[in-house]
Amino acid sequence: MDSDRQSAHGAGAVLVVDDDPRIRDLLGDFLKTHGFHVRTAAAAAEMDRILAEEPEIEVVILDVMMPGEDGLSACRRLADRNGPAIIMHSAMGEETDRVVGLELGADAYLAKPCSPRELLAQVRAVLRRQREPAAARSPTHAPYAFAGWRLDPISRSLTRPDQVMAPLANREFMLLKTFLDHPQTILTREQLAEAVQGAGDADGRSIDVQISRVRRKLGDGAEELIRTFRKAGYMFAPKVTRG
Repeated sequence: MDSDRQSAHGAGAVLVVDDDPRIRDLLGDFLKTHGFHVRTAAAAAEMDRILAEEPEIEVVILDVMMPGEDGLSACRRLADRNGPAIIMHSAMGEETDRVVGLELGADAYLAKPCSPRELLAQVRAVLRRQREPAAARSPTHAPYAFAGWRLDPISRSLTRPDQVMAPLANREFMLLKTFLDHPQTILTREQLAEAVQGAGDADGRSIDVQISRVRRKLGDGAEELIRTFRKAGYMFAPKVTRG
């Protein structure tokens, strides 16, 4: 989002997707009082239409259980095309449900019921992480190169050795960039979680899920690129160059 659009939309633009009109109204009105431009949708099809109309939307708050396409399927689609950040908001709050949501590309997962203030804090945290790389663009942000791969930190594009693009969700990009900034160094789960999720919102357990997603994007030999050190953490093994 450019500065003019961000200014026009106050704190940012958010889309609330939930088939329960009471929840849509409650969350939408609360976010509006805190400066957000808010749209709401009752189903995934309506979500797609609004996102096509308003590409400046930065965060989608997405319910899981909806008529038609469910939230998990919609989450996967948005993450695969590197769409807006996704906060899953669901009555399915067990750990396995949360892990599945994160594995499909969600940036955060909140179990219902949660307070509007808790959701507001997550929206702000996700926006900080999403905007930080774009706000820090400078000549030092040259592309990374490793083992025939290339990551452009400005466009967030990952290019395979055969020159085919490999799309990255927001957390996948942040995780891979953290590794590339600290090659051949063992990083703990807590260090990685803080870099990807932000201080005060770090969850080391979810990092294993995110690393599995990045390894799948890197394909064969990924476990040699991102090595596991039992009880210590992970290390990005290849040499990394810039430029």
